[in-house]
This record gives sequence, C-alpha cells and structure tokens, in this order.
Amino acid sequence: MTADIEQIKKKIIYRSNYRGTKEMDKLLGAFTNKYLDQLNVEDLNELIKFLEIDDNNLYNFYNGLKTDIKFENNKINTLFKNFKF
Repeated sequence: MTADIEQIKKKIIYRSNYRGTKEMDKLLGAFTNKYLDQLNVEDLNELIKFLEIDDNNLYNFYNGLKTDIKFENNKINTLFKNFKF
C-alpha cells in the first residue's frame, strides 16, 4: 500500500512541475510541495483529478477570474484557492 502511495506522490510531483507554462509549473510545484505529505489517499486522488484541469482554468480559478468549468467545493480546491505563493 505504501508503495502505491509513493507512486501516486511521484506522479503528482511530476505532473505539477511539468505543466507546459513556467508560471503554473512554479505555482503548482510549490502548492504540491507544501501539502503533499499532509494529504490522505482520498485527497491524493482528488489532487490527481485537479491536476488534469488545463492551466488556463487553474490560473483563472486561483486568481478569482471566470473559468470554463465549475470547480467543486472540496479540500484540494480550497487549499489551492487559499494558497499564498
């Protein structure tokens, strides 16, 4: 089980640091570095789904701008929205 969790964490770290835009690489990289070890398995799975969202919508959500998708009210979204970079 812990090997699975470590694999999930490695996937999350990679996906958050290699987004396509340097701004989101830095923002999401810092976000995951801060919270990754504090999350349980359910939260990690939510974070994987969160990282599948495109950079533009994540950037707009973080900055309180209009997005093309509706963001659920969950732990990951709340942590990201309140994260100070």
